[in-house]
Amino acid sequence: MLKPFPLAAALTAAALVMTACGGEPSGTNAAAPARATVAEPVTVTYDGGIYVLDGKTLQVAKDIPLPGFNRLNAAGDDRHVLVSTSSGFRVLDAAGATLTETEFAAAKPGHVVRHAGRTVLFADGTGDVTVLDPRALGSGAAPSRQHRTPQPHHGVAVELAGGELVTTVGNEDARPGIVVLDKAGKEIARNEQCPGVHGEATAQGEAVVIGCETGALIYRDGKITKVSSPDPYGRIGNQAGSDSSPITLGDYKVDKDAELERPTRVSLIDTRDASLRHVDIGTSYTFRSLARGPQGEALVLGTDGQIHVIDPAAGTVTRRIPVTGAWQEPLEWQQARPAIFVRGATAYVTDPNTKQIHAVDLATGNKTATGTLPAAPNEVSGVLPG
Repeated sequence: MLKPFPLAAALTAAALVMTACGGEPSGTNAAAPARATVAEPVTVTYDGGIYVLDGKTLQVAKDIPLPGFNRLNAAGDDRHVLVSTSSGFRVLDAAGATLTETEFAAAKPGHVVRHAGRTVLFADGTGDVTVLDPRALGSGAAPSRQHRTPQPHHGVAVELAGGELVTTVGNEDARPGIVVLDKAGKEIARNEQCPGVHGEATAQGEAVVIGCETGALIYRDGKITKVSSPDPYGRIGNQAGSDSSPITLGDYKVDKDAELERPTRVSLIDTRDASLRHVDIGTSYTFRSLARGPQGEALVLGTDGQIHVIDPAAGTVTRRIPVTGAWQEPLEWQQARPAIFVRGATAYVTDPNTKQIHAVDLATGNKTATGTLPAAPNEVSGVLPG
C-alpha cells in the first residue's frame, strides 16, 4: 500500500521552464502566432517523421523529418499538436506546418489529457504532472501548474473545471489506484482497489473514469466509486469519453497471459449508476480503434475495416461504415495499424497497408477525401480546440 501524499507534494503554482532542442531557454517573450497556412490540419506520424495534412483534401502540406518513435496528441487549441519524443513534449504548430523549438522536457513522456480548457501532461519517468493553458502555446510561454506524484510510474492525470486534480498512484511494479487533490493541493479522495490503472475518459457532468485490470474507478461529485468487472481479470485500459454522454467507451480484455489478446467485446460504463455492460462488435479491434462521435455515439474501428457505431445508451451496434480492407493487429504495439481520429462530424482513418488516410462523414458514411502518403502512416491526430 502506498503512503498518503505528503503535504509538500501538493499541487503548486509554478512557471514551467521550456527548453529548446539545444537546451537553451525559449519562449520567454510573447510572439505573434504564425499565420495559418494549413486548413484544419491533420497530422500523421511515419517511420522517420511527421506529415502535416490539409484537413479537407488530405494532401501533404509539409513533411517534417523527425527520427525515433514519436507520438501525436491534440494540444487543445486550433493550431497546435504536441509531439511526444524521447526527450519531452515538442510543440508542433500544425496550422503553420512548423515543428517549433518549444519543448516541455519530460522523462518518458506519456499521456496527454485535454479537459475544461486545460491540457495535462504526464511524465512516466518522474511522475511529474504539468497543467497547461493551450491558448498560450503560441506565445512560447504557456503558464502551467506542476505536481509530482510520490513515485514514477506509467500514469495519467486530468484537471477538472473546479481545479481538482485526478491522478494515478503507483511505482515501477504496481499501479493500484487514484488520488484526487483539491485546488489547493489537499487530498480529498483516494482508492487503491484497482490494480493496473491505465487510461482516462471524462464523461458528461465531469465524471472521470480510470480503467484497471478488475474494472474501473469513477470520480464524480467528490466521490470515487469502483466498478468491478464480471471476470476475475477484466481489464479496461483504453477509453474514449464525450461531454454529450454519461457513458464511457472502453476496451475489454480477459486473458492476462495472452501474448496478444484480440478482443471483440468493448465495455460501456454508465457513470450515473456505476454500471458496466459489454457489446460484442463481431470483430477484433485495437487500442487505436476507440473514438466518439459528435452526438456522443461510440465508435470502434474494427479489423474488418469498418467503423462500428454504437448507441451507448442502448448498448447496441446501430451502423457499420466500411472504410478500409480487413487487417490484423501486429504483435508490437509500436507497429503501424489502422487508427481513427474524430473531429466534429468527420472521422479520419489511416490505412498503413495502402499508405492512405480517409476522411469519413459520420452522418452519411461517405468518404469525403482520400490522401495517399509517401510512407505508411502510424499515429494520427490534429488540431482539436478544447
